[in-house]
Amino acid sequence: MARTPASAPAPSTSAAQPGSASPASGAPPANERQPAIPGAYVEEGVASWYGPPFNGRRTSNGEIYDMHTFTAAHRTLPFNTVVRVTNLTNGKQTEVRINDRGPFVANRIIDLSLAAAQAIEMWGPGTANVRLEILSGPNPTKGSFGVQVGAFKVQENAERFREEMDAAYPPATIETYQVTDGTYYRVRVGRLPSEDAAQKLADKLKSEGRSGAVVVRIDDEK
Repeated sequence: MARTPASAPAPSTSAAQPGSASPASGAPPANERQPAIPGAYVEEGVASWYGPPFNGRRTSNGEIYDMHTFTAAHRTLPFNTVVRVTNLTNGKQTEVRINDRGPFVANRIIDLSLAAAQAIEMWGPGTANVRLEILSGPNPTKGSFGVQVGAFKVQENAERFREEMDAAYPPATIETYQVTDGTYYRVRVGRLPSEDAAQKLADKLKSEGRSGAVVVRIDDEK
């Protein structure tokens, strides 16, 4: 994964939102698309996609997930950031709005909706190497960041682990997440002013055996 953070705030209205002419209808027409903001944000890595059984469930920003619209989940980009996604295998592109958090797998950088995955022809393989470029949205470097270190189906186990981690890396918190097979309790540690600082904490935790530690934005959780 390669990432170049923003050197200046990304403007919030410089590009059309996906489906801005008709909300939830799809990607913007080609003549409404804007170039990526130079130097704002570039990330390369593996994309995956999600559909059933998440379709119709509430996303992390409170919206109802519709897999037929052009949205995506990202661990650290602010909600409502509009991102161009380029499939590095075939050059196909699409544009998505961030409205959810994930994927919580260390080697993946974005979870696309079904519509977006189809647009870049990756829904069949399930994953693809992609490049992400910001088109519009809040400054991705501003906010608070932490590290997710575990997810539990039993709340008591999550609370015991939270107490253990809070003693070493305060503050440790629990974020609940509803899925089809029940509720997961995600344990996060730290509240840091930059993604780089959170990544250093994640690297330290990995060196201690927490191989699943991933950086997450925590300032806009609901």
